[in-house]
Amino acid sequence: MHLPARIRSTAPSEESSNFHHLVMDIAWFGMALPATVRFLSVYAIRLGASPTELSWIVSLPALVLLFSAGLGNRWMKRYTDPIRAIFWPSLGFRFIFLLPALTPFLPREWQPVWLILAVTIPALPQGVSSVVFLVMMRQAVHHEHLTALLSRRMLALNVTVALSGLAFGFWLEQAPFPVNYQAMFLLAFALALVSQLHLTRIHIKPVPVIPLEAKVSSHPWHSLKFRHVALIAAVTHLAFFAIFPLTPLHLVKNLGASEGFMALFALAELAAGALISTSAPRMVQRFGNRRMVAISMAGTGLAALIVSLASSLPITLVAGAISGASWTLVGMGIFGFFTESTPAEEMGPYTVCYHQIIFAMMFVGPLVGSLLVNTGVHLSVVILIGAAARFVAGVASDYRTLERVERLSHYALSWVHR
Repeated sequence: MHLPARIRSTAPSEESSNFHHLVMDIAWFGMALPATVRFLSVYAIRLGASPTELSWIVSLPALVLLFSAGLGNRWMKRYTDPIRAIFWPSLGFRFIFLLPALTPFLPREWQPVWLILAVTIPALPQGVSSVVFLVMMRQAVHHEHLTALLSRRMLALNVTVALSGLAFGFWLEQAPFPVNYQAMFLLAFALALVSQLHLTRIHIKPVPVIPLEAKVSSHPWHSLKFRHVALIAAVTHLAFFAIFPLTPLHLVKNLGASEGFMALFALAELAAGALISTSAPRMVQRFGNRRMVAISMAGTGLAALIVSLASSLPITLVAGAISGASWTLVGMGIFGFFTESTPAEEMGPYTVCYHQIIFAMMFVGPLVGSLLVNTGVHLSVVILIGAAARFVAGVASDYRTLERVERLSHYALSWVHR
């Protein structure tokens, strides 16, 4: 994998090599990812996990990420470049694939709790790794090539996750439980280690590390553009993750989905995401990042609406495709808006704030959804409410809405000062 032709002619060979390894990193990681993202929740359901426990599987790691992301700056001070800084945190994060394989060795009543811990413990190094990775990527590839890199990475991720998800789904239905899940997690861990190897092959010229706090001319929250980024990231992730862990539960419990069907559902999501990712650069040029996020969030709302009203499983595959394509564009749009709004020399501190906003919403969102379920609201109704929240988030992400919110905030602050 190399830089696109129009980029390769002007890019140095080292940047081309970095581009290649950044794509291969996500490709191998994508082969491992279905084990946790797609099948861990089904595994927990098979073990008798409650809606609350399913929500904790998503929300508790996000809470740890919220705090561990703040350690990213301190960790980077210990190293001369991000490549050295990222090795141990990224390796520790990859144990998220190994720890669930130990679940059958625990007493049955402790197994759902262990699954929560198995994804929460690696969140500590993941938070550090996520901050260092963005700083590393900005240095490894010129900012003009970031959109092409993100598009290629998203394509590689969706293709490998889709193929791996199908293979894992077939294996889980053929092999006996729980050995089938143990073998899947062990293989996923091995694949994640190959991804780690590609990270070590990225080259950045070592430079003396200046304390990242010293680079900040002002706090990120003083930046109008960053406040807009923060609002978009907050509302989109809150609305999306409020029903994210409940959708598999609805498919399995209410519609009778098996591991094989969940693999097909994942394939629909990821194939659509892979297809749309190739058009993302053109959509950004036409609509801009903010407008693309607004339109795409409406797509995630439509997907949730279809799932909540579906009476049979095949219909939900359409929803999966719409959701996969829409959320892919949301993620790329928010990150694109963030990078274009952030000074390169202040990337570290801004990245910490950016991640903490996302992780906070990933923590709160699932708890809101599980709270509604625990009060007796039917799963399909909760997902319907989530669909409405996603439509609202799309409206809130539009640039005209942001300008109105900013004007109202300015008037309110002026009134308070008077």
